[in-house]
Amino acid sequence: MPQPQINQRRHDIDWLRVIAIGLLLVYHIAIVFQPWGTMVGFMTNTQTWESLWIPMSMLNVWRIPLLFFISGMGVYFAMQNRNIQQLIKERSIRILIPFIFGVLVIVPIYVYLLQIYYNREKEYFPNPAHLWFLGNIFVYVLVLSPILFYLKKSTKIIRIIHKVFSSPLGFLAVLAVFILEVLITQPPIYELYVMTWHGFFLGIIAFGFGFSFAMCGTDFWEMLIKWKWVWIITAFALYIYRVLQPMMKVPDIQLVVESNLWIYSVLALGYQYLNKPSKVLNYLSQAVYPIYIIHMIFIGLGCLLILPLNITVYLKFVLIVLFVTAGCLGSYEFLIKRFMIFRFLFGLSIEKKEKVTKQEVYLEVK
Repeated sequence: MPQPQINQRRHDIDWLRVIAIGLLLVYHIAIVFQPWGTMVGFMTNTQTWESLWIPMSMLNVWRIPLLFFISGMGVYFAMQNRNIQQLIKERSIRILIPFIFGVLVIVPIYVYLLQIYYNREKEYFPNPAHLWFLGNIFVYVLVLSPILFYLKKSTKIIRIIHKVFSSPLGFLAVLAVFILEVLITQPPIYELYVMTWHGFFLGIIAFGFGFSFAMCGTDFWEMLIKWKWVWIITAFALYIYRVLQPMMKVPDIQLVVESNLWIYSVLALGYQYLNKPSKVLNYLSQAVYPIYIIHMIFIGLGCLLILPLNITVYLKFVLIVLFVTAGCLGSYEFLIKRFMIFRFLFGLSIEKKEKVTKQEVYLEVK
């Protein structure tokens, strides 16, 4: 049975995490131009761009689950050099502290900007908001660590997991568990993951499968590539069918299938084309976590500055994307990465010389 290559850095997983966070920024900016954006805590433009939601709805069924899969893989790699106490301590520093800081400081700043935009009464309002993902991941690590360390040491279980997921039929096992989740939780909206039981259980399932995929070694990833056109074509066909339905409404079970087909497609394409080192990747893989934490502040500032302008909705969208990208990268480059206190609060290494060893780069970011 082939063993996972734990000493070889997986650049494709780094890239997928970076790309997923980049898509998250675009996705959140797209909400600004939807008529229902106010109901989910966003500033909205008076003129909407509802057709923009057609491509966004394709992303929405797999972008968050993908990050849970990647987080599970990251924990597997981190466990290679840590015992359970060390893992929990390290995840507390890299996840729990940024989560608490974000709840108490980052989110209230965005809420204050929201209150300015809508001319509401100013009040301090700490809450998880977009950082809910970090809270979930930390709970998963606490709850699952004893089980995961046991699984990692069990040759028999690893052999079974390898046999199941190294076959394309393993996809059916994945579907079965996710379908069971949606039948039990019965979410009113499948894509509503934020601080719901559906989001919690979907996340822990994806986290567990990500961990299992990482244990499978190269056979799993080679199977993904071999069958990639099946994943891609079927996922795209289901998406097109969904677009053609009234209000894009289809049964949740169909969304489960489409979501996991997209995830298998993305993992396959990433492994085939992105598993190579890059100076750009080295930089972005460190920057992406703080960017995820602060991006809503820059979306708020961008809305305050750009939405009142008398220009087309399309130009407003492009300008906000550019503003948020520049603001997040600039904050990381000139503030967060240069001062120890900010590095600590944003979950970055506080050592003067950063050393990237094995798979320690896999932060649980969302």
